[in-house]
Amino acid sequence: MSGVRRLGARWRRRRPLRTRLALAASAAVALVAVGVCAAAFFVIRYELLHQLDLSLTQSATRVIQENRGEGAQVVAGECRYLSAPACAQIVPADPAADPGEPYPLPVSPPVREVAAGKRAPYYSNVSRFGQPLRMLTTPFGDGRALQVALRADPVEKGVRQAAVLLAGVGGVGVLLAGLLGYAVSRAGLAPVARLTSTAERIAATRDPRHRIELPAGPPGRQDEVTRLAASFNTMLGELEQSVTSQRRLVADASHELRTPLTALRTNAELLARGDRLTPAQRERASAALGRGIREVTGLVNDLIELARDEEPLPLLEDVRIVEVAEHTVATARTHWPQTPFLLDVGAGAAQAVRPGVPARLARLLTNLLDNAAKFSPPGTPVEVTLRTYGSGGSAGGLELTVRDHGPGIPAADLPYVFDRFYRAEAARALPGSGLGLAMARQIARAHGAELTAGAAPGGGALFTLTFGP
Repeated sequence: MSGVRRLGARWRRRRPLRTRLALAASAAVALVAVGVCAAAFFVIRYELLHQLDLSLTQSATRVIQENRGEGAQVVAGECRYLSAPACAQIVPADPAADPGEPYPLPVSPPVREVAAGKRAPYYSNVSRFGQPLRMLTTPFGDGRALQVALRADPVEKGVRQAAVLLAGVGGVGVLLAGLLGYAVSRAGLAPVARLTSTAERIAATRDPRHRIELPAGPPGRQDEVTRLAASFNTMLGELEQSVTSQRRLVADASHELRTPLTALRTNAELLARGDRLTPAQRERASAALGRGIREVTGLVNDLIELARDEEPLPLLEDVRIVEVAEHTVATARTHWPQTPFLLDVGAGAAQAVRPGVPARLARLLTNLLDNAAKFSPPGTPVEVTLRTYGSGGSAGGLELTVRDHGPGIPAADLPYVFDRFYRAEAARALPGSGLGLAMARQIARAHGAELTAGAAPGGGALFTLTFGP
């Protein structure tokens, strides 16, 4: 049995889903059709026999009423013809009391038992005169039994005709069930077939721009397969966006790396001919080579940081945001000695704690401070403010803002300020790779915060980092 089950399971796995669904639907409908036909056959057979038994009962009642008080005798014996009345005979319990003429109907021991009152009335099927008969044996009173018989071949013929007719109906029903099952499976699995075809096409062409055509209709009344196709289209859209972003990142990174790598190769070739250079030229070439290496190293590190979508869970801990802000502001003061950095911590914000990675949060704030200092005129301050909002004090929301007094962000550049490698016209002459703000937003979202940019009142740029409660 286990081998048969394994073979059945292997066969099901090798069959297409459409075939299995069609077979299952066809089998279910065919089973219902066969069951209905079988039930109809037994109902028709029962009704025909019941009508014949009612005729026998009526004939027996009439014979009893017409021959009350008579002894053993043959009342009627010409039931061999369809138009003749029922054969009827009165049989005594004692065989010695039988009449001299033979009985036309068979007399068996159960008939004597009915005459003696030892057995209940019963129906039986017998053959006589070369024809099938349906016979009723019932008590006649005073130790006698009455046997009444009618030809049963019309009933048997009707039963056979009903069987043939219902078998034909059942066969047609099974055939229609197969056709309907195939049609239902084909129509029901059409979106799945399109989904499979689209997935195979994407696997072959590696092009996620393909989509599955969805049937027209209101979005709230779609079936499960259509919703699956819609979800697959959404996934394809996300995949296409991811692939496009990846390609754009690779293209932008290669573009950004081309210039420093060219400078590195030039300086390296120049230093290789160091015997032809003066000491001052060698020193300048070495310094340029060091700057280029640091620039490429920083760019590669930034790309590695951007490739991380979320923070490692083992490194998460409760972080006091004010301590991170104080540390990054102190570091920025050493990197940008000509720019004053002002830190203002509101009431309740000093105790605010959020889960996160301290080094990553420090990198976020450092990028914001470096960006603000880069665009601030010498001597103008960069203002850092830490405040709580909402009810609950330190348990409420937390907001950190970084504001500079530079030229601000043009309205045309504001939607793209957090894009990778995006640099406004005013920033193209300044150092940097255009990855700092993109990295800052990614770190913020990885910590469940939101980073936005806007224009500060009175001029300058304003970056707002918002932590939820």
